[in-house]
Amino acid sequence: MPAAGGIGPGNGKEYPGNLTPFVTITCIVAAMGGLIFGYDIGISGGVTTMTPFLQKFFREVWEKKEANKSTNQYCQYDSQTLTMFTSSLYLAALLASLVASTVTRKLGRRLSMLFGGLLFFAGALINGFAKAVWMLIVGRLLLGFGIGFANQSVPLYLSEMAPYKYRGALNIGFQLSITVGILIANVLNYFFAKIKGGWGWRLSLGGAMVPALIITVGSLVLPDTPNSMIERGRTEEARVKLKKIRGVDDVDEEFRDLVSASDASKLVEHPWRNLLQRKYRPHLTMAILIPFFQQLTGINVIMFYAPVLFNTIGFGDDASLMSAVITGVVNVAATLVSIYGVDKWGRRFLFLEGGVQMLICQAVVAACIGAKFGTTGNPGDLPKWYAIVVVLFICVYVAGFAWSWGPLGWLVPSEIFPLEIRSAAQSINVSVNMMFTFLVAQVFLTMLCHLKFGLFMFFAFFVVIMSIFVYYFLPETKGIPIEEMNQVWKSHWYWSRFMEDLDYPINGNLEMSKGGQGPKLV
Repeated sequence: MPAAGGIGPGNGKEYPGNLTPFVTITCIVAAMGGLIFGYDIGISGGVTTMTPFLQKFFREVWEKKEANKSTNQYCQYDSQTLTMFTSSLYLAALLASLVASTVTRKLGRRLSMLFGGLLFFAGALINGFAKAVWMLIVGRLLLGFGIGFANQSVPLYLSEMAPYKYRGALNIGFQLSITVGILIANVLNYFFAKIKGGWGWRLSLGGAMVPALIITVGSLVLPDTPNSMIERGRTEEARVKLKKIRGVDDVDEEFRDLVSASDASKLVEHPWRNLLQRKYRPHLTMAILIPFFQQLTGINVIMFYAPVLFNTIGFGDDASLMSAVITGVVNVAATLVSIYGVDKWGRRFLFLEGGVQMLICQAVVAACIGAKFGTTGNPGDLPKWYAIVVVLFICVYVAGFAWSWGPLGWLVPSEIFPLEIRSAAQSINVSVNMMFTFLVAQVFLTMLCHLKFGLFMFFAFFVVIMSIFVYYFLPETKGIPIEEMNQVWKSHWYWSRFMEDLDYPINGNLEMSKGGQGPKLV
């Protein structure tokens, strides 16, 4: 199998350390930063199906939907203004992630989280009291700035705090929080839509202030990571903190590696330009292609627009919101499977299994919708059992994503970057993720109108491509200490050609050099 190209844990260093209650609680609190991202993903699609919301802000869409001016179910929500409401957030998150890179590196991971929480809170407040479309867009932009900062800092924080043997499970706590946020949003949408007077959408949008407060308060009580402390000159404090985090006194070897990594990073004057060096080609490739493929699975089509989608395939408003709740429950449950298995089965196994599962489900859903809706988009009377079959396969598809590309799309990039490029590379990762999230959100309803049921085959094509990419080009990173990660590239059948011994003199590790003086970068 040519893509194996990894190393077993025994071939690299094995730092002593335990999964202490302190680090567990710390990572759980930090991972709750994912709530703001998940809540927004879940809330957007539900709100855009609420009649009072559409009447107030998007009357043209409401007239299409309610006044029977269109019998084509595929096109009833096709509105660039409506999709801009959803997708503007991700454009803002893209821009914010570029700024967040500098904040995260120079001021620490915690401060970046704090900025994220405050900006998200301000956006939620404006959206909850919105009187016009421009207020909605301004609020969404602020929400996006908050998500850009949080998504930049939280995965890095988790990867740096966690013992390497448990890094996968603890880092996936971020994705679990995203799925919990989606589920909570779907449940709230279901009940808020029933409020008499038609103002429930204000509670849905304004409710985002709650997860914003959670990450804001959490960032104030969390400790800094030892990596961040060393990076900012607080070396002795970092040693004490590392002992507390690992629960052992023997942290000398890991501490020396962290200091050497920091010394190396300080020699890099331009981290962004440094990313273009040949030796970082594998890292840059993964920072771009993994988030690109994650969005081209089509998952955000389901999560943004689950109520819209289910309404489109024949469910009533209440039924479509409830179907979104069901997919939300599946999403959370499947993410728990990933937490259990990621450090047992490995990243590659989950990537590949999830890809096969999603591909099968996308083909079945396309066939089901195509058979009933055809190209006209008018299904006539849709049998209840038929709709249940569609929902069932969509749920199986969501489960496949939730234990593979969902959590691993954040985990793998956050654990593979050397310290000297870590903030910049993570910023690339978040920016690419947000850019394609924006594009998919913006064009989805138009694509649904024109491609019809073929839209699912469009995304299925990319699932095939991404699975092939993982098979041949992604090495296994399970059980590798984060500062020893360069060994996986030196051992890989393809990426090893970019890794020169001059750059990685000792066991393929950039962060170590003879005499403890740190490496010389060329």
